[in-house]
Amino acid sequence: MSSLVVRGGTAADGASYDVAIADGRVVEHADGPVYDASGLTVLPGLVDLQVNGVGGIDITLEPERLWEAATLLPAYGVAAFLPTVITAAPEARDRALAAFRAGPPAGWTGAVPLGLHFEGPMITGSRKGAHPEGWLRSPSEELVADWSREAGVVMATVAPELPGALEVISSLVARGVVVAIGHTEATAGQVAAAADRGARVVTHLGNAMPPMTAREPGVFGAALADRRLVAGVIADGHHLDPVTLAAVWQALGPARLLAVTDCTAALGLPVGPTRLGDQHVVLRDGTVRLSDGTLAGSAASLPECLRTLRDATGCSLAEAVATCTSTAAQVIGDEERGRLSPGSRGDLTLVDPDLQVVATVVGGRLVHGEWR
Repeated sequence: MSSLVVRGGTAADGASYDVAIADGRVVEHADGPVYDASGLTVLPGLVDLQVNGVGGIDITLEPERLWEAATLLPAYGVAAFLPTVITAAPEARDRALAAFRAGPPAGWTGAVPLGLHFEGPMITGSRKGAHPEGWLRSPSEELVADWSREAGVVMATVAPELPGALEVISSLVARGVVVAIGHTEATAGQVAAAADRGARVVTHLGNAMPPMTAREPGVFGAALADRRLVAGVIADGHHLDPVTLAAVWQALGPARLLAVTDCTAALGLPVGPTRLGDQHVVLRDGTVRLSDGTLAGSAASLPECLRTLRDATGCSLAEAVATCTSTAAQVIGDEERGRLSPGSRGDLTLVDPDLQVVATVVGGRLVHGEWR
């Protein structure tokens, strides 16, 4: 693999910053083509742990197009991601795993799929959100018998109050799967029980769960208080009110707030109808919704979410970027991503002062943008 030197940029903290990459890794020095990053901010490659689709491709409906979707994501600054399969027929999960394990076609370049996120089917019907009720299932060892990190399942969202859920959480954690709590009516006590079994993430905090009240903090309050938990947050300006987002930031900070997009096939499409799994949805006024108005994922990119997060909280760019770089890498136990230091993956996202993506480098290869 050829070398690449990115020269003349600045880091997220504003300091002058050059990066050398050789054989796909950040190194101290390298000889090779030079990318002029003058006027740009050089970030670690962005990592999105909840991607339902992009550019008209829905991963649940068309899992065989996973690698095609991955080619589109660098345009939005994404260098690595978890393709997310929502509640669906078992065949959808099987097909997605087969597509992931088959690997990319010859000559492929794009954002690297790190494994799958199965969001459902072990979720609560009253908090199903845009998930089709007919495919919901109770937690069971039989259902998850083939789910493991080795098989390609990196994350699974489970409602911990369901009968059998705690046993399934323990089983998944033992097999290397990151368990997230979501689409749930769980009490704070039930969340704590799930965390005791190894659950470490909350899926899209504040959505598909009850609000926090004075005497029942629920998932929302538990996520803020329990330092074992990292909370996924869709900071698209629609899923959380800016004041709520600011409050969440004050409680969590960059190490426990995980910025995700929950983006759907609508990302990059014009206003109009599109799909989320088995269901017809509509992109309108910046939101993706079912016909009854239920939010059904987003049409936001990670840089858009970072802008919203920064505007709502007043956090620094470095703090905002950490939520989808170092924090995302920590959640899935990936020590190679989320940072730019010798030995780390040569993944970069280069943005202008408005956080518009100018270029994306994956494994030392320029996969989005032009040489300058």
